[in-house]
Amino acid sequence: MTHEERMEEAFALAKEAMDAGEVPVGCVILDGSGRVIGRGRNRREADKRATAHAEILAIEAACQTRGDWRLSDCSLYVTLEPCPMCAGAIINARIGKVFFGARDSSIGACGSVINLFMERFGHEPELVGGILEAPCSALLSSFFKNLR
Repeated sequence: MTHEERMEEAFALAKEAMDAGEVPVGCVILDGSGRVIGRGRNRREADKRATAHAEILAIEAACQTRGDWRLSDCSLYVTLEPCPMCAGAIINARIGKVFFGARDSSIGACGSVINLFMERFGHEPELVGGILEAPCSALLSSFFKNLR
């Protein structure tokens, strides 16, 4: 499977989030064999929790599936550049690779505002941005345009 095909799975979850009135962000986590072990989409409005970001929910699901908090052989695909909270969760879960779609100029923690993965936290995942960037950005723009 290509990175784009994996991001398509996250993109489908982002569309589900938008249909539910949430900011359209989706995330999937794959283990070392390429099997999806965690999925998440934004649920802050539905769950009334500030921490109900797509990445956090996907990490929780992956840990539950695996029965361990260590996800070092895993890859995370998310449609929007992770925020500082999600970057911290990625670091703490020891996720090995992070792929994201759209950049987030207001709170992005993978280079747009700061790159937390370059700090000395003892874990530096491989980081690749811009996977399906145009459709991921367009989905977010559409959501916020309709909100106004």
